[in-house]
Amino acid sequence: MGKKSKPSEQVRLPKTGRTLVQTRIIDDIFTDSVDTVKPRFEVDIDAYVSRLWEANQDIYKLLKGSASLEDARSGLYDHLEKAERSIFDVNNDLHILEKSTVREAIRVFRSIIGPVNEYRTGVSALDFLYKLAQGHEDAVRDKLSPGFLMEFINLFRGIDGRSNIYFESKQAKKGIPDFLQKEGREASDARTSILNELSSNMKKYLRKYPSGLEEEVVEWRKANKKRIMQYFGAREKDWNDYQWQLKHVIKDAQPLIDLIELTEEQREAISTAADNKIPFGITPYYLSLMDNKLNIGYDHAVRAQVIPPPDYVRQMVENKADRGLQFDFMGEHDTSPVDLVTRRYPGITILKPFNTCAQICVYCQRNWEIDEVMDPKALASNEQIDKALAWLDENPAVGDVLITGGDPMVMRNDTLKHILDKLAAKKSVYRIRIGTRTPVVLPQRITRETVDMLASYVEFGKRQISIITHFEHPYEITPEAMDAVKRIRLAGMMVYNQEVFTLENSRRFESVKLRLDLKSIGVDPYYMFNMKGKEETRRYMVPIARILQEIKEEARLLPGLDRTDEPVFNVPKLGKNHLRAWQDHRLVMIMPNGSRVYEFHPWEKNIHPIPPYNYMDVPIYDYLEELAARGENIRDYRTIWFYY
Repeated sequence: MGKKSKPSEQVRLPKTGRTLVQTRIIDDIFTDSVDTVKPRFEVDIDAYVSRLWEANQDIYKLLKGSASLEDARSGLYDHLEKAERSIFDVNNDLHILEKSTVREAIRVFRSIIGPVNEYRTGVSALDFLYKLAQGHEDAVRDKLSPGFLMEFINLFRGIDGRSNIYFESKQAKKGIPDFLQKEGREASDARTSILNELSSNMKKYLRKYPSGLEEEVVEWRKANKKRIMQYFGAREKDWNDYQWQLKHVIKDAQPLIDLIELTEEQREAISTAADNKIPFGITPYYLSLMDNKLNIGYDHAVRAQVIPPPDYVRQMVENKADRGLQFDFMGEHDTSPVDLVTRRYPGITILKPFNTCAQICVYCQRNWEIDEVMDPKALASNEQIDKALAWLDENPAVGDVLITGGDPMVMRNDTLKHILDKLAAKKSVYRIRIGTRTPVVLPQRITRETVDMLASYVEFGKRQISIITHFEHPYEITPEAMDAVKRIRLAGMMVYNQEVFTLENSRRFESVKLRLDLKSIGVDPYYMFNMKGKEETRRYMVPIARILQEIKEEARLLPGLDRTDEPVFNVPKLGKNHLRAWQDHRLVMIMPNGSRVYEFHPWEKNIHPIPPYNYMDVPIYDYLEELAARGENIRDYRTIWFYY
């Protein structure tokens, strides 16, 4: 697709040390070629600036001809008004969907050049553009990244009706597709051909992401299991005993070094985490899900879930003394009316009686309060638990209680039963949710005895018990996990999944495959969470634009029952913002490093006047660089710039 490129130049990636082949002349600057051997070159900003002004000559002339920044701003407002009016002209021959892109691009640019948004963010993207147009490149060259320029290259094309969403090299014009010009069976056949092509293309991607249910993967893991059991001197009976699994949680690097191949970076990160008592742990079962050889490569998401990157470990070590304030992104300190309770919504509360897990997820939102895996001091005192439960009596508006932590399913059954007994006795409580990752990392915990105990609290028409779990990738879905879910479902309880959308599950149709595999074992997709804006886990973050793109271009191809999850951004102290809704967020600035700044409105909008929250996203350009370094053809992602 697209135009052929001229000879390219090599650019060293600042974070990964990999080398990305970039070109100056193709439409989106990127190619999908990656070379990790060739030497470093500086990025040629002139190539991007040249493409910027080619993207919209009218804007360039306006900026260049303006006597001052405010003169430029005024001229741009006039230009954008005329551009928007022109798409309503009868003689405008742009396709109506391209016109929609024009309107959205204009809306975004208006917001970016708004003085109030410059004031709130402390940055003026317009000032940078003005100086570039005036020929003052030297004044801004060291401040602007290619990501900043790529944002405006695509925004300017969008304003001009040349987004190239529908065509690679020309504007989308008015027209009616063939199948709408035909009738009856002939029209149906033409439409079927288009739909079959979409389905076939999706299946091509899905084959890249095997689940743990596939025969070949099952056989690999049997060998892994045998090797791990020999290492720990275990029998089959031990392996199937969740208490044995918990007693043998891996807390340092040596078992991993002995049992699987690790990169040098992974070895150092694990060792540093263990030496500095940074929470780290992996169950023997979850270790068996990892490929023993690095060159297999299907287990990237499994490893990333528990093996911390060096920058995460470094920040955790540096902020160990004040991590409770530094890493509490959701502001739970300020939304906890009593110990163990968090409340952000009228009818829902979170109860946290147990402050550890069977293993530690690197990007856990509560890494600020979890001290170690299987911490012997993790269980709250009876006094604390009873006081938290008594709080519910004082707040009868709360009817939905999420028991989480930590992982409450790691508690003993009698402890969990004590809490459930007290909750079930409260007339106001109609739903009890249990947030647990044990079906994923410790399916042995979901015993018949445990399931029967949980199911005893189900009263149809009166009280629900629901399991909220956290599968991240198809590779985590195994026969053992399926059996655990089956026990829960057959006992009359639902199982829902909350996926965190990260670098490790964000490739084309990767999350689609997760949804399909989840539904196949009886788990309903529930939420797709944008990564919390925690600086220590920045390496895992994905631009919000990619979530919006995934929902529209990939999840949308699935039947409705398979795409039941809702993409959300968690606003600190306030709660979920639904990303599908344009009216609940807006893009207000592009930072010099290419980051978008979003203004997120609270869920109380139109109900109560709570102020919005400004969030600085990770640059789309940086994300695409990382995908390219991982071998992705980033042409597949070229429409990402037009998701705001």
